[in-house]
Amino acid sequence: MDSVSTQVSIKPYARPPKGSQPPLLYEPYRATIKRAPLKPMIVLPHTLSEVTGPIFGHEKVGEKDNDLTCQYPGEPIGERIIVSGRVLDSNGRPVPNALIEIWQANSAGRYRHIKEQHPAPLDPNFSGAGRTLTDEHGAYRFITIKPGAYPWFNHYNAWRPAHIHFSVFGTAFITRLVTQMYFPGDPLFAYDPIFQSIPDERARQRLISRFDLETTEPQWAKGFKFDIVLRGPEDTPFET
Repeated sequence: MDSVSTQVSIKPYARPPKGSQPPLLYEPYRATIKRAPLKPMIVLPHTLSEVTGPIFGHEKVGEKDNDLTCQYPGEPIGERIIVSGRVLDSNGRPVPNALIEIWQANSAGRYRHIKEQHPAPLDPNFSGAGRTLTDEHGAYRFITIKPGAYPWFNHYNAWRPAHIHFSVFGTAFITRLVTQMYFPGDPLFAYDPIFQSIPDERARQRLISRFDLETTEPQWAKGFKFDIVLRGPEDTPFET
């Protein structure tokens, strides 16, 4: 049989705009000075656990794992909110079965962590952590409490804007991406070096959720929309 030469049209990879991702070293964000690599990175072979995960802990993702307001007998203190959105690829296609984990401070700006030093009240009915899987449309939904701003020791009188940390897993541990979601109109944006480490203004805006009346539930909780785009010209900025 004669071989047939077939030409395949391959679209060029759509690279994100310059400056859409934070640099490894951003001196105003002091922690990057110590952790940014000084030498070229070395590619290591992947282990079996890295390419066959993720494993969702000792238990499967529960039906209520995405509701941070019902993890304890009492209700947490603060403003109840609904955070929802979709995980999309560079072509706008949904990414189903992605594991999303969130963690955050409580309404007073305090994390439930042994090393937390902020002298704010610790809410006994709020863990600040939840998880869920995206559905067939790439959609996710969390019920939680709006976090408070908190001080940190990066520079004099430093305060972090209210935010929620997002971790997105694909089909393996090596496909984990981490980002932060902010709330519209926060006056601390201009003073926060983590937010400002993203050079491109349009990319920074993609980290700010938007108020959504459609997902707001009357007399119960305000809704905020936050889509996560994994790559491409409209990709979400991720922590490296």
